[in-house]
Amino acid sequence: MSDPTQHAHDDGQHEHSHDGVDQIHVSLKGYLTGFAAAAFLTLLPFWLVMSGAFSKTGPADAFILLLAAVQIVVHMMYFLHLNAKSEGGWNMLALVFTIVLVVITLSGSIWIMYHLNENMMPSMMKDVRNLP
Repeated sequence: MSDPTQHAHDDGQHEHSHDGVDQIHVSLKGYLTGFAAAAFLTLLPFWLVMSGAFSKTGPADAFILLLAAVQIVVHMMYFLHLNAKSEGGWNMLALVFTIVLVVITLSGSIWIMYHLNENMMPSMMKDVRNLP
């Protein structure tokens, strides 16, 4: 017969190990689901471009960028196991900060390149010797 105090100690230790810890449940099914979603989100834009499904490039570009954003979310959820509750929310805060920095960097770069292109001197573009 086991000692009742030892059993009580084990139960307390068992509860303590699960208390306040967000454990990630990794399974083969989760990885296969993520792989299937990622493969689909890769093949769909490839097929759309190769088949010529869009007559204009603007809507095609926007749709491909949307699918790329969805694929980023799929990778974060299924492979990196990031969610709003992991690490007490610090992972999500770091992700939001990273997204803000990337948006500022990309939008600023595009804005600068657009204005540089608009403000180029036309005479430089006509003379082939002035091109780099």
